[in-house]
Amino acid sequence: MSLIDRRNEPRPDVVAIRREHADRSPVPVEDALLAVEVLSPTSTFRDLYDKAKVYAHAGVRTYWVVDPLHERMTLTEYTLGPTGEYEVLTHTEDLFVTERPWKVSVDLPALTTRRAGLLARDEG
Repeated sequence: MSLIDRRNEPRPDVVAIRREHADRSPVPVEDALLAVEVLSPTSTFRDLYDKAKVYAHAGVRTYWVVDPLHERMTLTEYTLGPTGEYEVLTHTEDLFVTERPWKVSVDLPALTTRRAGLLARDEG
């Protein structure tokens, strides 16, 4: 497994960090509170497997994968288990609510509807 260094810096699509790292670029992923990847046709394997291993090795406790590639958008919430690998906590296409790393909700049906509207507008 590759370690995180100057040549191997994972760059999550969204990352929640501690305030003291707000001025750093790239963000030190080992200090991330949450890493989020949004799948694309060219990133699915990398986001689901390669980056997940790097984030787990770095000790990122919470990892989300948002999948907008199907008719209904989904979100999978992973947490770092005792074996050092991610375990699925939640997989949903409905309203997602969690308290890790803080209380937040994501309205996946509303995002799915918005995406469909934007795509229809672009096609028309």
